[in-house]
Amino acid sequence: MEYLKTGVLLILFGLEPLLILTSLCTSVTSASQPCAAKHFGDSVVCVCNSTYCDTVPPVPKLSPGMFAVYTSSQAGDRFQLTTGKVRDSRSSASCDLVYELRMNNTRQSIIGFGGAFTDAAGINIASLPLAVQDKLLESYFTSEGLEYNFGRIPMASCDFSTHAYSYDDVDGDLELSHFALAMEDNKFKIPYIQQALKLTNNKLRLFASPWSAPAWMKTNKNMKGNGTLIGHPGGQYYKTWANYFVRFLQEYSKHNISLWGVTTENEPTAGFVPNYGFQCMGFTAEMQRDFVKMDLGPAMHKNGFQNVKIMIMDDQRNSLPHWPSVVLKDPEAAKYVSGIAVHWYGDRTPLSVLDTTHDLFPDYFLQYTEACNGAGASPHVALGDWGRGERYATDIIDNLNHWVTGWTDWNIALDLEGGPNWVKNFVDSPIIVNASSAEFYKQPMFYILGHFSKFLVPGSKYMDLIPLGFKLTLYHVAFVRPDGSIAVILCNIAESPAKLSLHDPAVGYIDLTVPAKSIQTVLWTS
Repeated sequence: MEYLKTGVLLILFGLEPLLILTSLCTSVTSASQPCAAKHFGDSVVCVCNSTYCDTVPPVPKLSPGMFAVYTSSQAGDRFQLTTGKVRDSRSSASCDLVYELRMNNTRQSIIGFGGAFTDAAGINIASLPLAVQDKLLESYFTSEGLEYNFGRIPMASCDFSTHAYSYDDVDGDLELSHFALAMEDNKFKIPYIQQALKLTNNKLRLFASPWSAPAWMKTNKNMKGNGTLIGHPGGQYYKTWANYFVRFLQEYSKHNISLWGVTTENEPTAGFVPNYGFQCMGFTAEMQRDFVKMDLGPAMHKNGFQNVKIMIMDDQRNSLPHWPSVVLKDPEAAKYVSGIAVHWYGDRTPLSVLDTTHDLFPDYFLQYTEACNGAGASPHVALGDWGRGERYATDIIDNLNHWVTGWTDWNIALDLEGGPNWVKNFVDSPIIVNASSAEFYKQPMFYILGHFSKFLVPGSKYMDLIPLGFKLTLYHVAFVRPDGSIAVILCNIAESPAKLSLHDPAVGYIDLTVPAKSIQTVLWTS
């Protein structure tokens, strides 16, 4: 399909307009607002303030034989919408590759995509005027935005807090009589979670993760560093820690926030690292197995939270398949577990470990629960960096092709430094807040994530998409959505465009040009 470039003038904030691409086959009309681009060298962010924020063009109603393409690119396209006609046969024009959809082989279903409601995210959102706060949350959680449907909540503090705290710092309070949510929950988490729930019509699935028990419950008497819970699973400290989960669920329910799930511990292997720099707590797979079996699972069931899903591991891919093998081969532990949580920081480990894990435990979902760019990098925040978005895209596509059911980003908003973070472990975020200018910047990562979250809705089922030919390979993945429509996501990391054809045997051929350094989501009805 060829494209006609049509300039659309955008006079806002003294910013440059982006080129809007329109298909020659059809004219495209939408009520969406384009990106207000701000350039940092060759990089582009989209600026939002109290009077303007870009939106995503709504999915057009596609008649039989029509398709829609959303494109974001290093050149500056942001969810650029075009439409075209499906061909009965392949185009005679030169084509680098044909992908064939295999309708009869569906696999895992999507659970969700989203990000984390950290203290840092809430602090940054709160630093903006109310009208800008609304635009930020609407950008993530509405039909004019990314339609996030998954959210992570740190249980008490993490490194993206301004200090270390727990919900019960009274030494020896094994009955948790002094348990109470913190100021940070009431001011920086709960209000924005409630607003997100409202924006999603309560379709937001929320899960919580603890970083550390109170210091008095740990062997090292410190929320950071090398330490575990005192004693052994089944003992009083493990019982109290399980009840700590229950109390958290109860307190959040008082604010009309019902959690979909919990993870057993954020990065439990970190708790065995000497002098680890922020909140952590060590569990081996064997310790976690026994904690779930003897303490956490029974406590949650006893207190009416049997439908809250327990996810084990919540650590790097290099712990697969060992970790779930230890936990899930014990039927008394396995009966309490729903899924396996994975972080992206160890994704140099071969993808085959995901396949092996699924083959061993096909009844337990694999969900990515944390990812970010910029950790240990310079700069931590790289405004407009396409490469960081591209790394998200390729990682998500790789994982979806290997049984993963969704992907959760880390902080939904950070400041220009990549914080606040009490140990200065600054990182990047899809949205960066510039409080002094009362505005925020949507990074390429934001749009990349939306190519998945907006179109791979919960219940979408993976389908095989097979490349026929060897001239070129793009990152690719395909899903059939609950309404029967097809969504294909293509990512071209090359410096030149790629011409290809998607073949759906039920409808025909879709001819595409995927621009250099771009991502496309293609939609049609099969």
